[in-house]
Amino acid sequence: MIKVSVPATTANIGPGFDCIGMALTLYNEIQVEETNKDLIIEVTGRDAENIEKDENNLVYKSMLKVFDKIGYRPKGLKIKQHNGIPMARGLGSSAACIVGGVTAANKLCGSPLNHDQLLQLATEIEGHPDNVAPALFGGVVVSSQDKAKTSYVRFPVPESLKFIVAIPAVSLSTKAARGVLPENILFEDAVFNVGKASLLVAALMSGELDKLDVALQDRLHQPYRVKLMDSLEKIFNGCRDQNLNNVFLSGAGPSIIYLNWKKDEEEKGFYSLFKEMSETWEFKTLKGDNKGIV
Repeated sequence: MIKVSVPATTANIGPGFDCIGMALTLYNEIQVEETNKDLIIEVTGRDAENIEKDENNLVYKSMLKVFDKIGYRPKGLKIKQHNGIPMARGLGSSAACIVGGVTAANKLCGSPLNHDQLLQLATEIEGHPDNVAPALFGGVVVSSQDKAKTSYVRFPVPESLKFIVAIPAVSLSTKAARGVLPENILFEDAVFNVGKASLLVAALMSGELDKLDVALQDRLHQPYRVKLMDSLEKIFNGCRDQNLNNVFLSGAGPSIIYLNWKKDEEEKGFYSLFKEMSETWEFKTLKGDNKGIV
Protein backbone atom coordinates (compact mmCIF):
# COMPACT_ATOMS: atom_id res chain seq x y z
CA MET A 1 0.00 0.00 0.00
CA ILE A 2 1.18 3.51 -0.86
CA LYS A 3 0.28 6.36 1.50
CA VAL A 4 0.85 10.03 0.68
CA SER A 5 0.19 13.26 2.53
CA VAL A 6 -0.18 16.38 0.36
CA PRO A 7 -0.19 19.96 1.69
CA ALA A 8 -2.64 22.70 0.86
CA THR A 9 -1.22 25.59 -1.12
CA THR A 10 -1.83 29.28 -1.54
CA ALA A 11 -1.00 30.82 -4.91
CA ASN A 12 -0.67 34.34 -6.35
CA ILE A 13 0.01 35.77 -2.86
CA GLY A 14 -0.96 39.28 -3.89
CA PRO A 15 1.06 40.36 -6.94
CA GLY A 16 2.51 36.96 -7.90
CA PHE A 17 -0.29 36.10 -10.33
CA ASP A 18 0.08 32.52 -11.66
CA CYS A 19 3.77 32.34 -10.67
CA ILE A 20 4.21 32.30 -6.86
CA GLY A 21 2.88 29.63 -4.50
CA MET A 22 3.45 28.39 -0.95
CA ALA A 23 2.65 25.13 0.83
CA LEU A 24 0.65 25.24 4.09
CA THR A 25 0.19 22.89 7.05
CA LEU A 26 -3.22 21.55 6.02
CA TYR A 27 -3.34 18.17 4.30
CA ASN A 28 -5.09 15.61 2.12
CA GLU A 29 -4.23 11.95 2.82
CA ILE A 30 -4.36 9.36 0.03
CA GLN A 31 -3.91 5.58 0.25
CA VAL A 32 -3.57 3.49 -2.91
CA GLU A 33 -3.17 -0.23 -3.45
CA GLU A 34 -3.31 -2.42 -6.52
CA THR A 35 -5.97 -5.13 -6.52
CA ASN A 36 -7.28 -7.84 -8.81
CA LYS A 37 -10.70 -6.17 -8.87
CA ASP A 38 -12.18 -3.10 -10.46
CA LEU A 39 -11.80 0.48 -9.26
CA ILE A 40 -12.88 1.15 -5.66
CA ILE A 41 -12.77 4.72 -4.32
CA GLU A 42 -13.62 5.79 -0.77
CA VAL A 43 -13.67 9.48 0.19
CA THR A 44 -13.93 10.95 3.68
CA GLY A 45 -13.30 14.37 5.25
CA ARG A 46 -14.04 17.82 3.85
CA ASP A 47 -16.60 18.00 1.03
CA ALA A 48 -16.56 14.18 0.64
CA GLU A 49 -20.14 14.22 -0.63
CA ASN A 50 -19.13 16.42 -3.58
CA ILE A 51 -16.24 14.30 -4.81
CA GLU A 52 -16.59 11.73 -7.62
CA LYS A 53 -16.06 8.12 -6.60
CA ASP A 54 -15.73 6.69 -10.09
CA GLU A 55 -13.50 7.10 -13.17
CA ASN A 56 -14.01 10.88 -12.95
CA ASN A 57 -12.21 11.12 -9.60
CA LEU A 58 -9.29 13.54 -9.99
CA VAL A 59 -6.83 11.40 -8.02
CA TYR A 60 -7.60 8.42 -10.25
CA LYS A 61 -7.46 10.46 -13.48
CA SER A 62 -4.08 11.84 -12.41
CA MET A 63 -2.80 8.33 -11.73
CA LEU A 64 -3.79 7.30 -15.25
CA LYS A 65 -1.48 9.99 -16.67
CA VAL A 66 1.48 8.28 -15.00
CA PHE A 67 0.37 4.80 -16.06
CA ASP A 68 -0.03 5.99 -19.67
CA LYS A 69 3.40 7.63 -19.66
CA ILE A 70 5.27 4.56 -18.38
CA GLY A 71 3.10 2.00 -20.18
CA TYR A 72 1.55 0.23 -17.22
CA ARG A 73 -2.05 -0.45 -16.22
CA PRO A 74 -3.03 -2.20 -12.95
CA LYS A 75 -5.84 -4.75 -12.97
CA GLY A 76 -7.65 -2.87 -10.24
CA LEU A 77 -7.13 -0.06 -7.76
CA LYS A 78 -8.41 0.77 -4.30
CA ILE A 79 -8.12 4.46 -3.44
CA LYS A 80 -8.87 5.93 -0.03
CA GLN A 81 -8.95 9.70 0.03
CA HIS A 82 -9.29 11.75 3.23
CA ASN A 83 -9.58 15.50 2.64
CA GLY A 84 -8.49 18.15 5.09
CA ILE A 85 -8.41 20.80 2.34
CA PRO A 86 -11.77 22.39 1.47
CA MET A 87 -12.81 22.39 -2.18
CA ALA A 88 -13.11 25.53 -4.32
CA ARG A 89 -11.84 27.86 -1.59
CA GLY A 90 -8.51 28.89 -3.12
CA LEU A 91 -6.36 26.49 -1.08
CA GLY A 92 -5.16 24.12 -3.80
CA SER A 93 -7.57 21.22 -3.34
CA SER A 94 -7.32 20.16 -6.99
CA ALA A 95 -3.53 20.50 -6.96
CA ALA A 96 -3.37 18.24 -3.89
CA CYS A 97 -5.43 15.58 -5.68
CA ILE A 98 -3.28 15.82 -8.82
CA VAL A 99 0.07 15.75 -7.03
CA GLY A 100 -1.16 12.98 -4.72
CA GLY A 101 -2.34 10.93 -7.69
CA VAL A 102 0.78 11.21 -9.84
CA THR A 103 3.10 10.59 -6.88
CA ALA A 104 1.16 7.56 -5.63
CA ALA A 105 1.03 6.07 -9.12
CA ASN A 106 4.75 6.63 -9.60
CA LYS A 107 5.54 4.94 -6.26
CA LEU A 108 3.23 2.05 -7.15
CA CYS A 109 5.33 1.47 -10.28
CA GLY A 110 8.71 1.65 -8.52
CA SER A 111 9.35 5.41 -8.94
CA PRO A 112 10.56 5.50 -12.58
CA LEU A 113 9.80 9.24 -12.84
CA ASN A 114 11.81 11.93 -11.02
CA HIS A 115 10.34 14.98 -9.28
CA ASP A 116 10.74 17.26 -12.30
CA GLN A 117 8.92 14.77 -14.53
CA LEU A 118 6.12 14.52 -11.97
CA LEU A 119 5.90 18.32 -11.87
CA GLN A 120 5.61 18.42 -15.66
CA LEU A 121 2.78 15.87 -15.62
CA ALA A 122 0.97 17.64 -12.77
CA THR A 123 1.29 20.99 -14.57
CA GLU A 124 -0.17 19.51 -17.75
CA ILE A 125 -3.18 18.26 -15.77
CA GLU A 126 -3.68 21.44 -13.72
CA GLY A 127 -2.82 23.87 -16.53
CA HIS A 128 -0.36 25.95 -14.49
CA PRO A 129 2.36 25.18 -11.93
CA ASP A 130 1.71 27.74 -9.17
CA ASN A 131 -0.19 25.30 -6.90
CA VAL A 132 1.16 21.91 -7.95
CA ALA A 133 4.81 22.94 -7.55
CA PRO A 134 4.62 23.85 -3.83
CA ALA A 135 2.33 20.86 -3.18
CA LEU A 136 5.07 18.65 -4.59
CA PHE A 137 8.18 20.39 -3.24
CA GLY A 138 6.93 22.33 -0.21
CA GLY A 139 8.13 25.81 0.70
CA VAL A 140 7.81 28.83 -1.57
CA VAL A 141 8.03 28.07 -5.28
CA VAL A 142 8.43 30.69 -7.98
CA SER A 143 7.64 29.13 -11.34
CA SER A 144 7.44 30.08 -14.99
CA GLN A 145 5.83 28.10 -17.76
CA ASP A 146 7.22 28.45 -21.29
CA LYS A 147 5.34 26.26 -23.76
CA ALA A 148 5.84 22.71 -22.46
CA LYS A 149 8.65 23.51 -20.02
CA THR A 150 8.25 24.60 -16.40
CA SER A 151 11.17 26.34 -14.69
CA TYR A 152 11.13 26.98 -10.97
CA VAL A 153 13.08 28.08 -7.90
CA ARG A 154 12.15 26.68 -4.49
CA PHE A 155 13.13 28.05 -1.07
CA PRO A 156 11.73 27.56 2.47
CA VAL A 157 8.86 29.54 3.96
CA PRO A 158 10.26 31.68 6.83
CA GLU A 159 9.58 29.90 10.12
CA SER A 160 8.23 33.05 11.79
CA LEU A 161 5.40 33.51 9.29
CA LYS A 162 1.90 32.73 10.54
CA PHE A 163 -0.99 32.33 8.08
CA ILE A 164 -4.42 33.21 9.46
CA VAL A 165 -6.80 31.76 6.88
CA ALA A 166 -10.41 32.92 6.71
CA ILE A 167 -12.51 30.36 4.81
CA PRO A 168 -16.13 31.20 3.89
CA ALA A 169 -18.88 28.58 3.86
CA VAL A 170 -19.56 29.43 0.20
CA SER A 171 -17.30 28.28 -2.62
CA LEU A 172 -16.05 30.10 -5.70
CA SER A 173 -15.03 28.32 -8.88
CA THR A 174 -11.70 29.15 -10.50
CA LYS A 175 -13.54 29.48 -13.82
CA ALA A 176 -15.75 32.25 -12.43
CA ALA A 177 -12.75 33.97 -10.86
CA ARG A 178 -10.87 33.83 -14.17
CA GLY A 179 -13.90 35.13 -16.03
CA VAL A 180 -13.90 38.53 -14.31
CA LEU A 181 -10.30 39.35 -15.23
CA PRO A 182 -9.74 41.96 -17.98
CA GLU A 183 -8.26 40.99 -21.33
CA ASN A 184 -5.96 44.01 -21.27
CA ILE A 185 -4.29 45.98 -18.49
CA LEU A 186 -2.61 49.35 -18.24
CA PHE A 187 1.16 49.42 -18.72
CA GLU A 188 1.55 51.20 -15.38
CA ASP A 189 -0.34 48.38 -13.62
CA ALA A 190 1.98 45.80 -15.20
CA VAL A 191 5.02 47.76 -14.01
CA PHE A 192 3.46 48.08 -10.56
CA ASN A 193 2.98 44.32 -10.24
CA VAL A 194 6.43 43.45 -11.58
CA GLY A 195 7.92 45.60 -8.84
CA LYS A 196 5.70 44.25 -6.07
CA ALA A 197 6.16 40.58 -7.09
CA SER A 198 9.94 41.04 -7.24
CA LEU A 199 9.94 42.70 -3.83
CA LEU A 200 7.74 39.90 -2.43
CA VAL A 201 10.17 37.18 -3.52
CA ALA A 202 13.20 39.15 -2.31
CA ALA A 203 11.58 39.81 1.09
CA LEU A 204 10.67 36.14 1.57
CA MET A 205 14.12 34.93 0.51
CA SER A 206 16.05 37.46 2.59
CA GLY A 207 13.82 37.30 5.65
CA GLU A 208 13.12 41.05 5.50
CA LEU A 209 9.49 40.47 6.38
CA ASP A 210 8.83 44.10 7.23
CA LYS A 211 8.74 44.67 3.43
CA LEU A 212 5.70 42.38 3.02
CA ASP A 213 3.19 45.11 3.89
CA VAL A 214 4.24 46.91 0.71
CA ALA A 215 5.06 43.83 -1.38
CA LEU A 216 1.61 42.20 -1.14
CA GLN A 217 -0.19 44.93 -3.10
CA ASP A 218 -1.73 43.90 -6.41
CA ARG A 219 -3.48 45.44 -9.43
CA LEU A 220 -3.88 42.44 -11.74
CA HIS A 221 -6.49 40.17 -10.17
CA GLN A 222 -7.58 41.05 -6.61
CA PRO A 223 -9.42 44.33 -7.45
CA TYR A 224 -11.62 42.36 -9.88
CA ARG A 225 -12.11 39.17 -7.88
CA VAL A 226 -13.14 40.78 -4.60
CA LYS A 227 -16.20 42.15 -6.42
CA LEU A 228 -17.51 38.60 -6.89
CA MET A 229 -18.66 38.62 -3.23
CA ASP A 230 -19.93 41.64 -1.32
CA SER A 231 -18.19 40.37 1.81
CA LEU A 232 -14.82 40.17 0.10
CA GLU A 233 -14.96 43.78 -1.03
CA LYS A 234 -16.10 44.94 2.43
CA ILE A 235 -13.34 43.00 4.16
CA PHE A 236 -10.60 44.29 1.87
CA ASN A 237 -11.90 47.85 2.24
CA GLY A 238 -11.95 47.35 6.01
CA CYS A 239 -8.36 46.11 5.95
CA ARG A 240 -7.35 49.18 3.99
CA ASP A 241 -9.10 51.45 6.49
CA GLN A 242 -7.20 49.77 9.35
CA ASN A 243 -3.92 49.90 7.43
CA LEU A 244 -3.76 46.09 7.38
CA ASN A 245 -1.76 45.62 4.19
CA ASN A 246 -0.48 42.09 4.81
CA VAL A 247 -3.75 40.53 3.55
CA PHE A 248 -4.37 38.77 0.24
CA LEU A 249 -6.77 36.48 -1.59
CA SER A 250 -5.62 32.87 -1.47
CA GLY A 251 -5.42 31.72 -5.06
CA ALA A 252 -8.55 32.83 -6.89
CA GLY A 253 -10.40 33.16 -3.56
CA PRO A 254 -12.70 33.31 -1.78
CA SER A 255 -10.45 32.42 1.19
CA ILE A 256 -8.46 35.33 2.61
CA ILE A 257 -5.06 35.05 4.27
CA TYR A 258 -3.71 37.47 6.84
CA LEU A 259 0.07 37.17 7.17
CA ASN A 260 1.50 37.86 10.60
CA TRP A 261 5.00 37.56 11.96
CA LYS A 262 5.06 39.89 14.97
CA LYS A 263 1.98 42.12 15.10
CA ASP A 264 -0.34 40.10 17.33
CA GLU A 265 -2.38 43.17 18.29
CA GLU A 266 -3.47 43.59 14.64
CA GLU A 267 -5.15 40.17 14.58
CA LYS A 268 -8.11 41.45 16.62
CA GLY A 269 -8.73 44.10 13.98
CA PHE A 270 -8.69 41.49 11.23
CA TYR A 271 -11.12 39.16 13.04
CA SER A 272 -13.48 42.05 13.81
CA LEU A 273 -14.12 42.62 10.09
CA PHE A 274 -16.02 39.33 9.78
CA LYS A 275 -18.56 39.85 12.55
CA GLU A 276 -21.25 41.43 10.38
CA MET A 277 -20.68 39.48 7.16
CA SER A 278 -23.60 37.49 5.72
CA GLU A 279 -21.59 34.26 5.30
CA THR A 280 -20.24 31.97 7.97
CA TRP A 281 -16.43 32.08 8.14
CA GLU A 282 -14.06 29.45 9.50
CA PHE A 283 -10.59 30.45 10.70
CA LYS A 284 -7.43 28.35 10.65
CA THR A 285 -3.98 29.38 11.84
CA LEU A 286 -1.37 27.62 9.73
CA LYS A 287 2.36 27.66 9.12
CA GLY A 288 4.35 27.16 5.97
CA ASP A 289 5.00 23.53 5.02
CA ASN A 290 8.60 23.05 3.88
CA LYS A 291 8.38 19.31 3.14
CA GLY A 292 5.82 19.07 0.35
CA ILE A 293 4.29 15.69 -0.40
CA VAL A 294 5.37 12.89 1.93
